[in-house]
Amino acid sequence: MADSREQFGSKLGFILAAAGSAVGIGNLVGFPVGAAKNGGGAFLIMYALFVFFICLPVMIAEMTVGRASQKDPLGALTNLSHNQAGWRFAGWLSIITPFMIAVFYLVITVWIFGYLFESVIGNLDVLAQADTFGNFITSYNLFIYMAGVIAVVYLILQGGVKEGIEKAAKILMPSLFFMLLALVIFVLTRDNAMAGVEYYLVPDLDKIDASVVNGALSQAFFSLSLGMGIMITYGSYINKRADLPGSARLVALTDTAVAFTAGLMILPAIFSFNPDVNPDELSESSISMIFSYLPQIFLELQNSLGYFGASAVASLFFLLVFFAAITSLVSIFEVPVAALMSEKGMQRKASLRVCGVLLIVFSVMCALSFGFVAFFTDFVTYAGSSKSFFDVVYDVFYDTILPLNGLLICLFVIYRWKKIKFNEELDQGAPHFKGSILERYVNFSLGTFIPVILLVIFVNTVALKYFGFSLFA
Repeated sequence: MADSREQFGSKLGFILAAAGSAVGIGNLVGFPVGAAKNGGGAFLIMYALFVFFICLPVMIAEMTVGRASQKDPLGALTNLSHNQAGWRFAGWLSIITPFMIAVFYLVITVWIFGYLFESVIGNLDVLAQADTFGNFITSYNLFIYMAGVIAVVYLILQGGVKEGIEKAAKILMPSLFFMLLALVIFVLTRDNAMAGVEYYLVPDLDKIDASVVNGALSQAFFSLSLGMGIMITYGSYINKRADLPGSARLVALTDTAVAFTAGLMILPAIFSFNPDVNPDELSESSISMIFSYLPQIFLELQNSLGYFGASAVASLFFLLVFFAAITSLVSIFEVPVAALMSEKGMQRKASLRVCGVLLIVFSVMCALSFGFVAFFTDFVTYAGSSKSFFDVVYDVFYDTILPLNGLLICLFVIYRWKKIKFNEELDQGAPHFKGSILERYVNFSLGTFIPVILLVIFVNTVALKYFGFSLFA
């Protein structure tokens, strides 16, 4: 029943929870390096424009569908389409996708938790060794760390929306912002830091091509947790009096601000701690940056801060990334949990147990993909290379299906649910939005060029991931 649906207790709680889902590992590490290598300030401007002119309308659409239906993605698309089979399939896709994303995201969060623990107990010198990460992901200690992460996620989600997700967001997100600002201030006071700021912010238009533009748009879409069902689910926890468009704008602004600020930490740190670095040779992969490169950079701090000081800075960094990972993981995993509660009438704890067992099983399979078990390590072959089970989950559900889910939401709100119903729901709690330029833009963009762009991203991803060629080559 809609009237028994859990709700956020405050606008701030919703914004922090939604921003927590959007602010993830990629924002803090992968985005800054990617921006610096692909045009600097020019890339940042493109990214911001994509967030507000393309991704924001999709976010508003997802939130509106959730609030109108007071359901999870499956229930929302099923009910609002009057049980049409095609849209019910789209609803299932929006439940399976976040669950499978949670599977590999849990594994990465476990790695971060392990590195946090090791840095806190004084093993930064070990983490900085070239072979440590390879040994770490094939160690059985990994499963002890996994138990710890699962316990944290369970403790948050078992409290429900108001006492669990919202309360955790109100603690974790301000803590994350404070730690990020503290690290930025520390890094910017180091020698040669301004060289990193310059490399990060000064536009280099020669680097901008079709591939970079596509990368900036994809990064913006993924960064805001679109296509995962999170914003539909969180939208269903918003009351009818809330200003939904205003809340969506604040979530987008918060996510963009965190990504930008993270760049003021990562690039100056790299230039300061390693003045001879060639930035163009840095990997844009968050995994290689966090677990292979940055520990070596932090260890260099012992020359000026001593080993204890270097370990403290590294610990603060890994705690920051861990908080970002946990807020995202909680949001992602809430989608299938909420679906079981809504569609099967389960209580929250029962739904958590069912989803938790499945999550553990699939996450262990992903964890075993790095040399533990040959079957999972060499799972399939496509695009001319062998792929592990972890690779397949990432490629299929994160890189491929997310833009498809976004495309389906656009088509649904404009052509199946219809503009008039979409606008009626959107205007509730936001009378100033009715008839505004932004409302007209949201309707126009969702029905015209945004679906085309998402279709191109989807087709290009399929071509690149599975057939080895790009539309933008």
